[in-house]
Amino acid sequence: MEAFGSPLTAKFAHPRSLPTKFLPAISPMASSYKNQFPFRPSSQSFRLPWMPNTYYKTAALKPTLAAFSHSPQGMTESKKLPSVSNKTFVFNHYTPDDWYKSNQTNYKESEASQQNAQHLRVENSRMVHEKYQQTKKTQLESTRNLGVRANDIEFWKSELFHELDKMIGETNALTDVKNRLERALVETEAPLQVAQECLRHREKRMGIDLVCDDVEKQLFTEVDVIRSCQERMQQDLDKAKAQLGTNRAAQHELEKDLANKQVAHRIDDKCHHLRNYSQGIHYHRGVEHVDATISVPESWAKFTKDNILRSQSVRATSTKLRDDIKSLLVVTANEMAQQFNRVNVAFTNRITETADAKSKIQTHLAKTLREIFQVEKNIENIQKAIKDQGPPLKVAQTRLNERARRPNMELCRDTAQLRLVNEVHNIDGTLQSLQQRLKNTEDTLQTLVRAKAVLQHDLAIKMNTLFIDEEKCMGMRKTFPTTARLLHPI
Repeated sequence: MEAFGSPLTAKFAHPRSLPTKFLPAISPMASSYKNQFPFRPSSQSFRLPWMPNTYYKTAALKPTLAAFSHSPQGMTESKKLPSVSNKTFVFNHYTPDDWYKSNQTNYKESEASQQNAQHLRVENSRMVHEKYQQTKKTQLESTRNLGVRANDIEFWKSELFHELDKMIGETNALTDVKNRLERALVETEAPLQVAQECLRHREKRMGIDLVCDDVEKQLFTEVDVIRSCQERMQQDLDKAKAQLGTNRAAQHELEKDLANKQVAHRIDDKCHHLRNYSQGIHYHRGVEHVDATISVPESWAKFTKDNILRSQSVRATSTKLRDDIKSLLVVTANEMAQQFNRVNVAFTNRITETADAKSKIQTHLAKTLREIFQVEKNIENIQKAIKDQGPPLKVAQTRLNERARRPNMELCRDTAQLRLVNEVHNIDGTLQSLQQRLKNTEDTLQTLVRAKAVLQHDLAIKMNTLFIDEEKCMGMRKTFPTTARLLHPI
């Protein structure tokens, strides 16, 4: 049998009888033309602009037809149709009814596909709208929750800041009082050392003046009073240092909590103001599955509340200690000041008894000191005069040195040369006379210094007791801190 579509030639000598069944049974599913011929795609690609590419993917079906060369059941070789090349007419394989039914089937399938597509489009639009509204509602709810959370953080931030401000103020106040106490304790070292130094100095009295008088008794009492005050101050100072440590620990917890809330508020406020059109938004796949939370709203609020309550309790203790330290400063200052005055009165009475013998030696010593001062000034003037001769000497010698470099016959012993040489000799003579005068003056100064030493030694021997009481002991006691300095040390 020749291939379908080949040219037909009249090769039949005489007509043959046609078989009773030469077409397969017509059925919409099994025997239509779609199942008889293989699909041959067109060599030309028809791309329509109004159809999506998915249409071609979906509609690119390959209908197949039953092999036309197969013979119907029950037909032998002798009953087969004659070869097309032997026929003298064109033989139709399907009836018009088959053709019509095939077209109707295609129409119905097309209409069903169109209806399904329209229904799918409507459902897709509805679902897109619903999901958009759902997403928008969820986002609005999240935004509202972030706003509420940011307000909660802001509230606790203000509470923490208020308590932190009070704690910092209390810590600063306690630090000031502690510093005052430390300075007051340091200030007590000076009068204690003065009292002890006075006792040591008075042990150096000579002869009949080495007596246990009222001054010595009051000095021993002053040492006992100062040591008692120092012990009480040191105890309160240790308490203040420990309390400051507690205050700073509570302050640190407040600052740490406040810093965390500031970071959290900044993050939540940023998240609260993020929108779909905001810059810096990205995909973070899987972030919703990461749960790094360690608290719930109740425990979160309780944590901050406990920090505030703990800080308030520490603050109350610190305030009480501060008041105790202020009272202690007043009491100890009054005790030491009263004993200080008693010792000074005893010293004044003792000094008055030996004041007359001291005046004459002091008069001679003052004159000697004034002369030493004048001689020292004179020495400074001579030294300055010697120093002033240096630049002119340098100039004259430099001129002579430069003129020595003149070439050949230019090395003339002229008037300028002679004058420069004479100038150098004159300056050298001046320097020698000044040096001699300086040596003589320094010898005179040494004589005055020795005279001063003799007077001081004589005063130390003869007026030793008065010197110890008035110059050493009372001289040191003039720097004793007053009550105001003990209460408000600088």
